[in-house]
This record gives sequence, structure tokens and C-alpha cells, in this order.
Amino acid sequence: MTAPKFTTGQRVRIADRTPPVHHRVPSYAKGQVGIIERVCGMHGEPEKFIRGDGKPAQRLYRVTIPQTELWKPYDGTASDILEIEIFEHWLEPAA
Repeated sequence: MTAPKFTTGQRVRIADRTPPVHHRVPSYAKGQVGIIERVCGMHGEPEKFIRGDGKPAQRLYRVTIPQTELWKPYDGTASDILEIEIFEHWLEPAA
């Protein structure tokens, strides 16, 4: 098994793409920058499960995104966050 590509506390961007297959990334999260809260381990990749490609494993991460970045304008507090689990192939380093 390879080492995680991202580490806890690292800033990442969720890819902004819409593949023509089943995927588990909500549109409001695409293109957003967040922080890796934890590495959740290896899990089955939904894009491949739906095609019946067996049981491939892909690393999953919990990413936190400030609600103020997701929803404009947001009336809650600056400490409100979304926690979302995203597969590694949807993440890229963010500046």
C-alpha cells in the first residue's frame, strides 16, 4: 500500500469536474479549498463499483471547508465548517 498523498492539516482543492459516470462529490464542494482533517483509510471507489470493476481501493480523506466559503452570503459564524469525505483522486494541493 502506498503512503497517503496528503497529510493532516494540508490545504487541498477538490477538483472541479463532472465525469459522465456516477461520482460522490457534490457540486457545491467542487473547486473548493479545504483542510485535510484526517486520513480515513482505503475504501472502495464508487466510480468503479458502479461499472462492476471489482473492489478497487482508493484512499479517502475527511476535508473541512469553512461554511463562509461555500455559501455566499453565509449568516452563521466564521467557525462553522462542512466536513466531507473525498477520495484521493478528487484532491489536489492548494496554495
